[in-house]
Amino acid sequence: MVATNVVFIFICSVLVFLMTPGLAFFYGGMVPKKNINNTLMSVFIMCSIPVLLWITIGYSLSFSGNYFNVIGNLHNFMLHNVKLAAGAVQTSGSITNVAYIIFQMMFAIITPALFVGAIVGRMDFKFLISFTVLWSIFVYYPLVHIVWGGGFLQNWGALDFAGGTVVHIDAGVTALVLAYFLGPRLVKQNGSPLNLSWVLLGTALLWIGWYGFNAGSAFAINTVAMQAMLTTTVAAATAMLAWIILDVFTKRNATLLGICTGALCGLVAITPACGFVSVESAMVIGLVATIVSYFFINVVKPILKIDDTLDAFGCHGVSGIVGSIMTGLFAAKKINPAVKINGLFEGGGFKLLGIQTGATLFTIVFTLIMVSMLIMVLKRIIRMRISKAEEQLREELKD
Repeated sequence: MVATNVVFIFICSVLVFLMTPGLAFFYGGMVPKKNINNTLMSVFIMCSIPVLLWITIGYSLSFSGNYFNVIGNLHNFMLHNVKLAAGAVQTSGSITNVAYIIFQMMFAIITPALFVGAIVGRMDFKFLISFTVLWSIFVYYPLVHIVWGGGFLQNWGALDFAGGTVVHIDAGVTALVLAYFLGPRLVKQNGSPLNLSWVLLGTALLWIGWYGFNAGSAFAINTVAMQAMLTTTVAAATAMLAWIILDVFTKRNATLLGICTGALCGLVAITPACGFVSVESAMVIGLVATIVSYFFINVVKPILKIDDTLDAFGCHGVSGIVGSIMTGLFAAKKINPAVKINGLFEGGGFKLLGIQTGATLFTIVFTLIMVSMLIMVLKRIIRMRISKAEEQLREELKD
């Protein structure tokens, strides 16, 4: 059975890897022609740096040892002392260590790629590279350890099936802070995205990859994996339809960009809950997350005046927050025996909801503080934003 599960995780890992080029198309289709190459490069470079970091120190800091219930050690530096063919402790031996390392490496690739959507067209590339390295070490790996690697949130009983806190809230809050420190673009893009075909292609690749992301987090080809795939589909479909309805009633016009954005919000929101909740619950999570994200992007964001260029926080951060908290409402032991306390609406009282709310708030505050500190230190060494002359020159180039 372990061999079968390893094949399953191999396929899921390939699907998760596919999400990063999919994200490049998604983001690349929404920017002006003059920023396409920079956007594609900024996303696709994440297939290099996070891979090398993960193999060198990332896996070890995430899953080896336990300092203060916050971070691991370097006992497995460069994967030394890891018996690759042995059963992974984190999955109760359902897959091998090497399969688990590869699968988690794909998460380490896609997560920093997500926050690129907030800074396209105005961040210095050298700053992005340096920030990604420091962010991975001081933000991402600690959160992985805290939530999945034996840290205090895992011990506390917080549930995150496939990355609501570790991936989406983390990347979303990072995007918001980066956008705040960068400041607004000199000239904002008006009208429809340049290439909606790319946006649709990127959405399709992300959706397909998300099945590896969510179903693969069961670490076995079993009923829980199939439940995760089913709830993922239902939440995305619900969110897509909800966004269309909101657009029709508020803007009198349904758009392809809205359809794609709605689907993405549903995929994000169901991620922490997909292996813990029923189909009916998935519909509610997708619906509520879309309404909240839609309200944030169209009402709150203009008030904040933070130029999150492609709504990385509005989609990933906000929907991730909603999904993480709502896991405390709908998680059920009957769906997954790993759930120790039923959610509020499953007869378990307020305990799990309190735990999920606390875990969500911790992730927001931790990421906010750490990212702000990293930016303030790094910008003293490396220029954060391209010069106004460079940015103005780009704006003057014809599309």
